[in-house]
Amino acid sequence: MWKQENTAYAEDGTALVRQGLTGGKPVPADTVIAFIGKGVAFKGVITYSGTVRIDGTLDGEIYTDGGLIVGPEAVITAKVTAGVVVCEGTVKGDINAEERITLLEPAVIDGSVKAPVLSVEEGVRMNGTLEMAPVVQRVAPREVKLHSVGSSSRLPVKQAEE
Repeated sequence: MWKQENTAYAEDGTALVRQGLTGGKPVPADTVIAFIGKGVAFKGVITYSGTVRIDGTLDGEIYTDGGLIVGPEAVITAKVTAGVVVCEGTVKGDINAEERITLLEPAVIDGSVKAPVLSVEEGVRMNGTLEMAPVVQRVAPREVKLHSVGSSSRLPVKQAEE
């Protein structure tokens, strides 16, 4: 019946997002590195690290290993590739997240969604395909020792030891 208030606020009192990038925890105000405000229209490609909040209009492409917060009045027509996406606005295009996608009411999604974790709040409208991709685990390179095998008349063949 009563929804828990889960809003983070910037220093000027503006709400950043009801749920954060980490599954329900608020987004600290200092994690947002850029802001495209209401009434601002941007056309082109955005590439960044960190977290960006969009409340305006964007037409193009978004690439980040960080976070994207789409405000409730934002309209994005773009291919989105991000680490984490939190959306309350409208996205027309494909969204591909490496970690998770959180869709909050009144979000409208027209396009494919691909992520290992998806959270959808009641009231979200989604028209497109969904692919639950496995979590990408980064593997540290391991050291392999090589030694020569064979006679000296041929080129040496290296054999790996684990």
